[in-house]
Amino acid sequence: MKINVEIDCSPAEARAFLGLPDVTPLNDALVAEMQARMKANVAAMQPEELMKAWTSFGLQAQDQFRRMMDAAVK
Repeated sequence: MKINVEIDCSPAEARAFLGLPDVTPLNDALVAEMQARMKANVAAMQPEELMKAWTSFGLQAQDQFRRMMDAAVK
C-alpha cells in the first residue's frame, strides 16, 4: 500500500508546526552585517586596486620562476 500526503504550507508555518525556532531576526541581523562589511570593503573590489595587487605578485612570481629556470640550466 502506498499513501501520498501533500501539505501546502509556508516555510514559517512548517517551522512553527515542527516546533523549530523562528530565526528570521537572526537572519536579518546577519544579512545587515554582511552588507555593512561589503560596503566597508568596496574599495578593495575596485579594478585598479585588484590589478595593482595582482601585477605586483605576478611580476615577483615571474622573476622567481626565471631565476629558478636559470639555476636549473647552469
